[in-house]
Amino acid sequence: MSVAISNRFQGGKAFGLLKARQEKRLAEINREFLCDQKYSDEENLPEKLAAFKEKYMEFDLNNEGEIDLMSLKRMMEKLGVPKTHLEMKKMISEVTGGVSDTISYRDFVNMMLGKRSAVLKLVMMFEGKANESSPKPAGPPPERDIASLP
Repeated sequence: MSVAISNRFQGGKAFGLLKARQEKRLAEINREFLCDQKYSDEENLPEKLAAFKEKYMEFDLNNEGEIDLMSLKRMMEKLGVPKTHLEMKKMISEVTGGVSDTISYRDFVNMMLGKRSAVLKLVMMFEGKANESSPKPAGPPPERDIASLP
């Protein structure tokens, strides 16, 4: 499907169409989760699913709807928690149940909404809390005199 797009469009136009198609697919999956009775008691489910979709799209480097090993590596480095190749393979296996080498959006949402505490879920939650709790000071640091130094 993406081959047909790249023949007609190039560069940013093709990328925009791929992103729009991916966003539409993920929105359909979100609707399935919203209709699922298993998650009916989940608080703020629409907001959570929107945040999950945004985060997932950010790290799906090839726009194919799956996070592979290199995408996961980039995600971990960006979150400031670099992992070894083996640790990342174990994380993918833990999320997918050992069935796949890539994390699908359904697996990702199931992990984030599930009761199990996967390593990836803990890292993602930590990243969200770290961004909320530590606002960076704006502007230059305050001037200090020699008496205030330790």
